[in-house]
Amino acid sequence: MNVGKTVFAQLMSFLPDYEFNKCVTKYKGNYKVRTFTCREHFYVMSFAQLTYRESLRDIEACLKALSNKLYHSGIKRAVSKSTLAEANENRDWRIYADFAQVLIIEARKLYKTDNDFLLDVDNMAYALDSTTIDLCLSLFPWARFRKAKGAVKAHVLLDLRGSIPTFIEITDGSVHDVNILDHITIEPGAIYVMDRGYLDLDRLYNMDQKGAFFITRAKSNTAMIRVYSRSVDKSTGLRCDQSVRFKSHYSKKDYPQLIRRIKFIDEETSNTYIFLTNNFELDALLITQLYKERWKVELFFKWIKQHLRIKTFYGTSYNAVCCQIWTAVCTYLLVAIAKKRLGLEHSLYTLLQIFSLTLFEKVPIDELFTKNNYKSISPGDDKQLKLFDL
Repeated sequence: MNVGKTVFAQLMSFLPDYEFNKCVTKYKGNYKVRTFTCREHFYVMSFAQLTYRESLRDIEACLKALSNKLYHSGIKRAVSKSTLAEANENRDWRIYADFAQVLIIEARKLYKTDNDFLLDVDNMAYALDSTTIDLCLSLFPWARFRKAKGAVKAHVLLDLRGSIPTFIEITDGSVHDVNILDHITIEPGAIYVMDRGYLDLDRLYNMDQKGAFFITRAKSNTAMIRVYSRSVDKSTGLRCDQSVRFKSHYSKKDYPQLIRRIKFIDEETSNTYIFLTNNFELDALLITQLYKERWKVELFFKWIKQHLRIKTFYGTSYNAVCCQIWTAVCTYLLVAIAKKRLGLEHSLYTLLQIFSLTLFEKVPIDELFTKNNYKSISPGDDKQLKLFDL
């Protein structure tokens, strides 16, 4: 007798069926597929993420051990490692990439007012950065990064108000960060915070012409001519707030307008920072504080590398790597959505740790976090009338 849903089934119930099926249909994911559909593929990959499986053999062994609990969790039968390897190799990774965008939109709505962004800024604020995932070049020859090193890069645009990624792009390690500016949809009025790796004047001027603002850092060889200086309070760490023009011919050609230059010394580290921005309205100290908020994207990278399976891969092809990364992102977003929908106050880290041990328990998810002495309901408990009270 089946009593209740497993924790895994409850978590997967937050998956929007219609949108998922649209993504599958768009790329013909189930074309000529009889037994292992895209939905089952996603479930198995999510199971691997949530239980921290390290290899295809590991996934296969665990699914076989849990075979009597799989059907009511959405997985019809235990999956062999060859079947899963073939799906990772051939199933279009864009199915899960597009589905991740659907979940991102939903998660952003839920986390819109739940943030620790305390700066007095009305504009939307985003941090753009990338993280490198090292790979063995002999096993992943397509992922060339350096002469004897392989890698892929995850480029992320993070909403600083909710710490939810709004844009993710996976490339091989040789793609320079600045090229991603060509793939981002620029939002007029928004502020984009970037490190100096994104200092490309032509692209930044294009961003300025679209009505967006940027904050980045100057390189040591960036030649500029001061046009105007504003007074600053040096007790705050500010040293100058200037309107400047680029000095070299090509720099002036790429960015013909004035740009704002702010010099700041961090009292804690004694490091000197020179910021460049096209926003002339915000207070200079607020500009430096906005750049400090960029650290959230670094924390996001650290978190996903520690708690998602994106450092060891189940396949060596580009498609297999992308499938694993995108299903990992989708799983992270599903957990984040479930956290909000169920009103759970625990951190995502705590949720993932508890889910890893209770995925196939038939207990309401909220009871996992509200009761210290929960137990699974047994099919025989309180289902039989008692003739005698012994």
